[in-house]
Amino acid sequence: MQLVADLYGAEIAEDSIQIQKTRKDFEGDFTLVVFPFAKLSKKSPEAAADEIGKILIDKLLWIKSYSVVKGFLNLLLTDEAWTNYIRQAGNTEMICNFSPKNQAPVVVEFSSPNTNKPLHLGHIRNNLLGDSICNILTANGYKVVRVNLVNDRGIHICKSMLAWQKSGGGETPQNSGLKGDKLVGKYYVEFDRLYKQQIADLEAQGMTKEQAEKDAPILLETQEMLRKWEADDAEIRALWQKMNGWVYEGFDVTYEQMGIRFDKIYYESDTYLLGKEIVAKGLNENVFYYHQDGSVRVNLENEGLDEKVVLRADGTSVYITQDLGTAVMRAEEYRPQKMIYVVGNEQNYHFDVLKLLLDKKLGYQWGKNVYHLSYGMVELPSGKMKSREGTVVDADDLMEDMIAIAKENTEKLGKADNFSPQELAQLHHTIGLGALKYFILKVDPKKNMLFNPEESIDLNGNTAPFIQYTYARICSLLRKADEQEIAVNEEVKVNGFLPAEKELLRSLYEYPAVVEQAGIELSPALIANYTYDLVKTYNHFYQDIPILREENETIRIFRLQLSDFTAKIIKHAMSCLGIDVPQRM
Repeated sequence: MQLVADLYGAEIAEDSIQIQKTRKDFEGDFTLVVFPFAKLSKKSPEAAADEIGKILIDKLLWIKSYSVVKGFLNLLLTDEAWTNYIRQAGNTEMICNFSPKNQAPVVVEFSSPNTNKPLHLGHIRNNLLGDSICNILTANGYKVVRVNLVNDRGIHICKSMLAWQKSGGGETPQNSGLKGDKLVGKYYVEFDRLYKQQIADLEAQGMTKEQAEKDAPILLETQEMLRKWEADDAEIRALWQKMNGWVYEGFDVTYEQMGIRFDKIYYESDTYLLGKEIVAKGLNENVFYYHQDGSVRVNLENEGLDEKVVLRADGTSVYITQDLGTAVMRAEEYRPQKMIYVVGNEQNYHFDVLKLLLDKKLGYQWGKNVYHLSYGMVELPSGKMKSREGTVVDADDLMEDMIAIAKENTEKLGKADNFSPQELAQLHHTIGLGALKYFILKVDPKKNMLFNPEESIDLNGNTAPFIQYTYARICSLLRKADEQEIAVNEEVKVNGFLPAEKELLRSLYEYPAVVEQAGIELSPALIANYTYDLVKTYNHFYQDIPILREENETIRIFRLQLSDFTAKIIKHAMSCLGIDVPQRM
């Protein structure tokens, strides 16, 4: 927009430039919104648009014509500009050629499981969002550090440990055949059963429900176990290490199946002591204070929040304690430009407190760069899930179910005769996991969502299999072109485009801007839904006009180039979502 700046003798802020695809009922490829420049020009929006259009068409050879509709300037590009775009863009591996951003990394925390239960459907949304956001930020030129904070200590961990001590009978993953995280999760559910039974017994003896919930012997034992753990009791620590080891082995299997990786894994057992030191320092500086019950607290009422416990009366830490320690540890280790926490919206208050403490109360300059990516809950047709009651959808089971549905659907279609058993297994995995990931990621992260496995894997509609099938169809087309020895990469010039070709060209050109906006909004849904629209546009193109059957060699090659570049965009977009695309289906 330097030409416009020169025209009016003023610098133009980048965020004031609005360019969008021209509406279908007007002639043009792209539309410039002129209203922001009307004040500079001291003319009406229509007169300013005409003035800008004249200078652009005079100075830029790739603009064929323009038209003005009120304060909107519609620009029509030359055929040569579009042909050059496809040739240049199609011959590069850099689909989104963004320059590297500030080399200070962006640290993204996601997953953050507890070691008292296996991963479930809610964790799947967390993991998929975190992984995709890392991919999108990387595509935008950021250096990204993927981190996981494992909640490996605390009262909830002790509940599983105590229940195993009481009811386990020496059960292990080896002698039970249960995956380690599922075995430990079994005893978390068992604790809840024993706890409820004791509450009922105490109530039958005349105790109020509220008092029974506080005085149930098994809960008191658990609290004592936590105190012993923090006092480094050898027996308790040995049990803790053994059971957590079972869980980590189970987690590794789940992460591998899901395609999730981390650059570093933090453990709360390593960070809570630093958190305690920060609380002690805050006490000395009168940021925190002792409450009459012996706990350490901070008053945030003037900031619109309330009184927050940062250390229990018995000296044991709470979530905010270790989160303070972890944040400081990461800030010192990476000096990041931003720390993003991918955590569900039920923790909005917690992260409001964390950001406020780090930035305003404790005075860390980097505290303002802490960002909570709050996402909605995943629900099922049957309602919400509850871990302690054992009514969750297990992540491993769900992934296996999705692969099984993919296998069943593939066999029904009867199009897999030329696949080896290994290739079929890989195809079922690609389709099943792709369907799961896409169905979750196409929804705006802020919204709650209802997960429907059957709907997610439908070959028709806004699903991964629909997109994957189109990619495979293009690959088949390009293989046939290769068999016919058509030089797809040959330089060609096309004069005049059919409406289906022009619509596809405009959709392809839009992709880098979509990736950039997805990085700004931290929303994989923007890329998912763009890809669905692109595939629909390509399918119209594929169905409406001949490609290999086109008699004109130049046009045939150009349409193959359009198809090839579409496949590259689909593959890149789906990789941003952590989804593979098969060359055959």
